[in-house]
Amino acid sequence: MSTLSFESLCLKDEDCPSPTRPQGVEDEFDTDLESDEKEESNQETSISELYLQACKLVDVVPVSCFIRNLDSPTMTLSHHGLGPLGSKALAIALVSDMHINTLELADNHIQAEGAKYLMEMLRANFTIQHLNLSNNYLLSAGAECVAKILLDNISLKSMKLSGNGFTDEDAKYFADALSTNSRIKELDLSHNEFCGKGGAHLGQLLANNEGLEVLDLSWNHIRMKGAVAFCAGLKVNMMLKHLDLSWNGFGNEGALAMGEALKFNNTLVHLNLNNNRLTNEGVGMLCRGLEFNDTLRVLLLAYNSLTVEGALALVNVVKNTHRCALEEINICNVLVNENFVHLLEVTCQEHPSLDVQYGGVGGFIAKKPPKRIDPMKVIQDYLDQRKLRLWDFFRNIDKDGTMRVPVADFRKAVQQSSIPLDRYQIEELIQRLDRDRTGMVDYRGLADTRKQMMRDHRRQLRKVESRQKKEKQKSDRILKTFQSAVEAVTPHSSLVISPGVAKEDSGGPQPFSATPLSSWHHIVMSNSSRYSVTNLSSEHVHLPMLGGTRSYRPTSSPAMRSYSQPNLLDDSPRSPPGKSISAQGVRSNPEMGHSKLSPTANHLTRSRPALNAKQPEVKAKTKKVKRKKTMKRVDKGSKKKN
Repeated sequence: MSTLSFESLCLKDEDCPSPTRPQGVEDEFDTDLESDEKEESNQETSISELYLQACKLVDVVPVSCFIRNLDSPTMTLSHHGLGPLGSKALAIALVSDMHINTLELADNHIQAEGAKYLMEMLRANFTIQHLNLSNNYLLSAGAECVAKILLDNISLKSMKLSGNGFTDEDAKYFADALSTNSRIKELDLSHNEFCGKGGAHLGQLLANNEGLEVLDLSWNHIRMKGAVAFCAGLKVNMMLKHLDLSWNGFGNEGALAMGEALKFNNTLVHLNLNNNRLTNEGVGMLCRGLEFNDTLRVLLLAYNSLTVEGALALVNVVKNTHRCALEEINICNVLVNENFVHLLEVTCQEHPSLDVQYGGVGGFIAKKPPKRIDPMKVIQDYLDQRKLRLWDFFRNIDKDGTMRVPVADFRKAVQQSSIPLDRYQIEELIQRLDRDRTGMVDYRGLADTRKQMMRDHRRQLRKVESRQKKEKQKSDRILKTFQSAVEAVTPHSSLVISPGVAKEDSGGPQPFSATPLSSWHHIVMSNSSRYSVTNLSSEHVHLPMLGGTRSYRPTSSPAMRSYSQPNLLDDSPRSPPGKSISAQGVRSNPEMGHSKLSPTANHLTRSRPALNAKQPEVKAKTKKVKRKKTMKRVDKGSKKKN
């Protein structure tokens, strides 16, 4: 079998026609079309020759598949074992290529060195739009090279980087690169090692990116705080349509954050949450967000710990929410019951496009076993309803007054009474009252049993309250973390997110309103000369004076604007105040009514109580008291003279 050598693939000089060679008769009828074809064939030949020379230079075996498919727009070289040097030879050949727009290089072990060569090639090549570098052991150094590719190249539209061992620190490279790159539409980062910090960086990516439409993050470790931070970025994202988060272990914490994000996100169409450790409780939290979402059409929840209750919650959301746009729900591992099937049929009549994939009929709603009621608690409730004492109950049984009764008499008395105890509960109570098997029940043992029952009841109540308190604190903590993450990933541009007042006619939560920084009075931009500390320290804003022109200048911060303080108690004549400048730079009339100065009309004009308001009142009171005393003394003196 002959081997493929570099010399056999090179074009020899005698194979090419010489320019001085005489032309045949048939050459007289060559057309422009034939010349174009020759030029294209010469270009392909030059690329193949360049590739062969590059392979000889770096001492690697050429890949014949590359040479055979030079005229195809898709170059598939996956699983060819190129390595770093093979990718270098390929990059040399592709610098001047103008045909290939899809390059598949998965599983070639090119490492970070090969990624560097491809980065240099993509700086000059603007025809490649789709690049697959999955399973190439790029690691952190390769992630940095790929980030440079995303910053420099202007033609790439999709990139697959699955299975390259990227970690949390590497996620920051992608977040920084894609914050300015809005040309990438599809990004595959599945089968990597992103965890908590990586989820936060990827949330920052979603918050700042304005072009990404498809994102695959399946088979990572984004959970807990990382899931909450990622959902915070999803909340403010306005472009993403397809999101795959399967096999991440989101848990109920992530489901709560995802529900909050879905309340505000209005672009996501496809959401994959397969195998994320979600329970019925997590699905309930997710449904709270679906009630306000009108864009999500596909929701995949297969292989989670769901039962019929979670399935019923999902269908009820579609049935009871008219704005819900869900068309496909996948819960293929959940066994449902007849009630679910009936509810689904009724829902499909109102939503004909709804398709729910479930595991089959045969499921059931798990019912907790009835809680065992303490028989002593039943007796105490019986006595409380009739306002009786335990001593009254026992005295009716103890006819002799010895404070002790036989077990048979006690059993007979309880059975004949109207206490709602069955036979097993009575026997359980007797065993607790007669532990030594003496055949007698005394009053002290009955009273001690009641005390123990009350202690156990209070302990159980404390456990329930503690569990509920912990659950509430956990959910509040998640929501607080989510809100902090939203504030952290919000893009710092000329518009800031303001907690604006919700509209009165809104049926659901309203998105944050964007308020220009010029009207946001309590935010100081350090990078703006207009709002610098030096300018603000010298700026003085006058408010209309109602009773004088004395001003109050706060000295707590030099960067705060000083507001003139109205002196409502000064009745002395003052010079007529001129037209003052309001906080927004508009001249205001000093005779303006108080309603125009209210905080609701303008959030910059806030009334403050005068600091010296009480002092003049005290002096006035003392003067009045002295006058009264002098008047009394004068009256007494006149009476004595008379």
